[in-house]
Amino acid sequence: MQDLIPLYPLYQLLFADHGLSAAEISTLFIIWSATAFLLEIPSGALADVFSRRKLLMLGPALTGLGYAAWITVPSYAGFALGFVLWGAGSALISGTFEAFVYDELAARGATGTYARLLGTARSAALVMNLTATVLAAPLFQLGGYQLVGVLSVLSCLMQVAVALSLPEAARVASADETEEVAPGTGRTALGRYLLMLRSGLTEAATSRTVRKAVALVALLGGFLSFDEYFPLLAREVGASTGLVPLLIAGTVAAQAIGGALGGPAYRLPATVFAVGLAVTAGLIAWGSLSGTAGGFLPIAVGYGVMQLVIIVADARLQDAIEGPARATVTSVSGFFAEVFAVAVYAGFAVGSVWVGLPVLMAGLTVPVLLTALITRSALPPPKAAEPGEQGEPRAPGETAETEGAAG
Repeated sequence: MQDLIPLYPLYQLLFADHGLSAAEISTLFIIWSATAFLLEIPSGALADVFSRRKLLMLGPALTGLGYAAWITVPSYAGFALGFVLWGAGSALISGTFEAFVYDELAARGATGTYARLLGTARSAALVMNLTATVLAAPLFQLGGYQLVGVLSVLSCLMQVAVALSLPEAARVASADETEEVAPGTGRTALGRYLLMLRSGLTEAATSRTVRKAVALVALLGGFLSFDEYFPLLAREVGASTGLVPLLIAGTVAAQAIGGALGGPAYRLPATVFAVGLAVTAGLIAWGSLSGTAGGFLPIAVGYGVMQLVIIVADARLQDAIEGPARATVTSVSGFFAEVFAVAVYAGFAVGSVWVGLPVLMAGLTVPVLLTALITRSALPPPKAAEPGEQGEPRAPGETAETEGAAG
């Protein structure tokens, strides 16, 4: 439901049609990412001590308020406010969602299915995104930006309802959490929060495997910021406002396919994913420089391959985390992904003064190619299959011993 937002393929055009330049639009993206990365790690630690389900409800509620600001106050100030709210909502969900899913599977003895489940879920989300993208053009023709915006806000309210329906298993305290702590440091809510924050940051900084995986996931997440400029790129090659969503739909469909293949590809050698990223860089650069709408075909294929690599990298990061602060560690990667995204937006803002968007898009694929060179060493090995993870997930509280006794 998070991607059933018909505003997605049109909001850049909304800004442009209200007089904003490419540089001004880039500054809005910087505000968005800056908000998200400032709140990313604090919200991750919050998710380790507070109800993750409630955070998954609050996130879309704030995002919906942001979309409402865009359509009620269509100005730079209104757009900036919307991005601040969207950034806060995204920060509450980022890290929280992955940790929620992984720990729910752990409660059922089924963490081995994480990559497949996450890939399927994100592919389903992208299908919803594709649906919203295809519907964006007729909705725009029917009621303009106002109708598209209202339906996007309603989608956020539906997300709140879906999050409310999710299960939430009781968390099992780790050995570290049950150790005696100094008075005033772990007994209060603030003390528990600070303990989780410290635990997550320590693991992300000191575990060599986790540290490299966090860096890789962060880089890959930052590369997804490229698609913020796809609608503007489409318009630059001559596509009409009605055609733009259809071109973007191709990139979304390719991502859905790539995400669905992430689970089956989980155990492939790291070299395969490194080569895939290198091919991605070439395809996006080729498509960007083609100067035609047909260039979106190689861009779509490249984006699909990158989505596959992202699913595998995220799953292997979750498997590598050993401490109790799973959401905090995951949020560290989200933090640096936003830092890299800000660098991308700043590059577009400054570079647009001298060169056109196609050249900028092609030039920024160089970091993708460089990341391909480190993927083989940065990607953690796949987790060995454990007993009880081959079949269906167990019910919460059911252990391998009880399952065996029942058999």
